[in-house]
Amino acid sequence: MSSPYVRRRRLAAELRTLRESHNLTADELAARIHQSRVKISKLENAHSRPGLSDVMNILEALEVPDTEWRRILRLARDAAQKGWWDKYGDAMGERQRVYADLESGADTIREYHPGLLPGPLQTPEYILALIQLARAATPLKYSIDRLVGARLQRKAQILRADGPRYEVILDEVGLRRYSGPADVYVAQLHHITEVAESNSRVAVRVLPLRTAPIGDLMPRAQLSVYTFPDPADPTIVIEATVATDLVVTEPAEVAANLRRYDHVRDAALSEVSSLSFLGSLADEISSTAG
Repeated sequence: MSSPYVRRRRLAAELRTLRESHNLTADELAARIHQSRVKISKLENAHSRPGLSDVMNILEALEVPDTEWRRILRLARDAAQKGWWDKYGDAMGERQRVYADLESGADTIREYHPGLLPGPLQTPEYILALIQLARAATPLKYSIDRLVGARLQRKAQILRADGPRYEVILDEVGLRRYSGPADVYVAQLHHITEVAESNSRVAVRVLPLRTAPIGDLMPRAQLSVYTFPDPADPTIVIEATVATDLVVTEPAEVAANLRRYDHVRDAALSEVSSLSFLGSLADEISSTAG
């Protein structure tokens, strides 16, 4: 399955290019297909799942040749697909749905996590601990069971036998500033090690506290990089902030983020040393917690 989100962005760029090649404004195209400018704007900005009838009306209005018509309509069908995450609705949260969507079609996923441990490697107990912390800060508007179920399904999708290659870099600072009960966190660290050792598609590295200077090449926030099997699907980067996720597709900015990721990766411990570190940290926390 291709990522509907990625295909929506490709479709949006195609439709915008088509309109501009005919020297039409969004208002003029909207009038031709008897729709609102808002509808055109949403399609050209990938803000909603496309309606196939709307796309066909645009192609007809712009007199697109048959060969191009079929190609763009296939793109629109991919963009309109629903994924497993849609059945969870608001229980999963908009940000989690975007991640699940991108992961569904990814060939490789690379992440840098300076704080919380990554969702695809979380245990049910750790997920619940994080939810309890969130609930203490603000009332939840969704079912806890459905949220846990959604996160576990996201994990299963990534760790499936034919899933994407997944590499994550964990920061020692974030690992030591853990959230939740010590016993849950210790079990979570052991779980990460077990997953990495048993799944050849998963690689875990640790960025130690002391490294060579990284400076401006340090990622500005949690970073996720997605590549896809279809060469026409662009590499996508997500910079996660506290309030929102910044989706980056502009080639120069993607390249800059890849340099930041690669620089941190070069400074990180090897896979073997990283798993050894996680085991030692788990023992240290167990001993301290008594």
